[in-house]
Formats: sequence, structure tokens, C-alpha cells
Amino acid sequence: MKTETPKKTRTKKTSLLKKRPDVEELLILIQQILEDGKARDILSIPLKGKTSLADYLVIASGSSTRQVTALASILHERLKDLGFKPRLEGKEGSGEWVIIDLGDIIVHLFYPETRAFYEIEKLWGEKTPTP
Repeated sequence: MKTETPKKTRTKKTSLLKKRPDVEELLILIQQILEDGKARDILSIPLKGKTSLADYLVIASGSSTRQVTALASILHERLKDLGFKPRLEGKEGSGEWVIIDLGDIIVHLFYPETRAFYEIEKLWGEKTPTP
């Protein structure tokens, strides 16, 4: 009885890493994560040509300090999963203002009263959204 030897199959090497999104794709992803987390009054401000600080500034509010810190945690983890190294400031504080810096995009997450007090949108010629 003739036994067949199994055929050697070539397996394609597939990369576990997906293509990193470009800045515009990353902006859309950040906005979607914030929307999924029920962030309020999400505002994206294009900074190209205005400053070398970043390409975009994203500002959003959470309904409570707990939600602000939860949004920051979720966003931070998702970005790390994509291979980014976001810097996080303010999460260990009161939860009134958390900043996530990706270099090309800076995200500010606010408790509504804190956002209304600082009105950082005005620095860039934008109006603070009103509910």
C-alpha cells in the first residue's frame, strides 16, 4: 500500500500589524471612539497653517469626571493597540481635564464646567458648542 506524503504547503507570512492610519484616518477614528463613548460636543479644529504644535486639536466633554477619565482610558488604550505612544496628562487628577497628545493630534477631554471656564476653542477662533 502506497502512503502519500503530505504536500508541503507554503504559508504566506501575514503581518500581525495593520497599516497605521494617516492623520486624517486617525482623526476619524478618535472621533468615532469618542462618539461611541457618548462624549458630548466633539469639536475638531484644523491647525495646519496656524501652528506647528499639531495638525488637529480635538475637544470633547464628558457628562461627569468619571466619564472624562473613562473616555481618556479607552482612547489611550485603543491608540496604544494601534502602535501609537500617546502621552496622557491629567488622568490621575480630578477628571476635569485630560489631555492625550499624539503629536499630530492633541485631544482635550473636559468636564463641561471646566471646558466652559477655559474656552480653549476661542484661542483658535472657534465657538464653544452649546448643548
